[in-house]
Amino acid sequence: MSTPPPAPGGLAVWAPSGIGEVRPGDDLAALVGDALAAAGGVADGDVVVVTSKVVSKAEGRVVAAADREAAITAETVRVVARRERPGEPPLRIVENRLGLVMAAAGVDASNTPEGTVLLLPEDPDASARRLRRALADRFGVRLAVVVTDTAGRPWREGLVDVAIGAAGLVVLEDLRGGRDAHGRPLSVTVTAVADEVAAASELVRGKAAGLPVAVVRGLGRYVTDDDGPGARALVRPADADLFREGSAEAEERGYRRGLDAARGGPEGGRVTR
Repeated sequence: MSTPPPAPGGLAVWAPSGIGEVRPGDDLAALVGDALAAAGGVADGDVVVVTSKVVSKAEGRVVAAADREAAITAETVRVVARRERPGEPPLRIVENRLGLVMAAAGVDASNTPEGTVLLLPEDPDASARRLRRALADRFGVRLAVVVTDTAGRPWREGLVDVAIGAAGLVVLEDLRGGRDAHGRPLSVTVTAVADEVAAASELVRGKAAGLPVAVVRGLGRYVTDDDGPGARALVRPADADLFREGSAEAEERGYRRGLDAARGGPEGGRVTR
């Protein structure tokens, strides 16, 4: 497979085939490198995008399906919203150990062998850094690696892939202080470059095509010499998050706070509700 370079100002995005079922202990860098080599290799400035599923499989982040609800609980550090579903486990939107807010803490039952579920990688940025080093050594080029997962979005229907790990990429492009095409100052624009790369890669990989790797070419201006801050930089700090809770959870917290104040506060050891 030979992919032509993008037109000036454009992008080329493709997904190489040849990566079969990944199992715990597999050398993921070798599998990805072989698939890239068979597709014509990579060039300086390319971004290699890998789904978290194959990273998790190679790293042994597989648990029995019977433990899914327990696994979600174990991966949860904060419940953002919870909704009961008759006949099914409750829907839980939570903050997981990586600081990501996701349904079911990112514990996934799709694209994994029957009877198992996948946890997210323990440290996706570290996984991206290892892959980047191995692929750069193999192909002798400067490249970036992004590890992705699928997430929903507040206020928007549908799912999209986002970056949960990154190495060698400007994950956020801060345009504040510049000017738009009409000369107006930009005061709030910070572009999530890594998330845009992740979403573009999903268009060629798909969810059920068995293509866990993609290459994005034409973004060399965002590829860095060092590993960079990683995708952790994309997680919004708590003090800047205007939507920390679901509506029911925020209402309950407000109720408890008001009731506690009316009873003299927790210092007196009173139960609020």
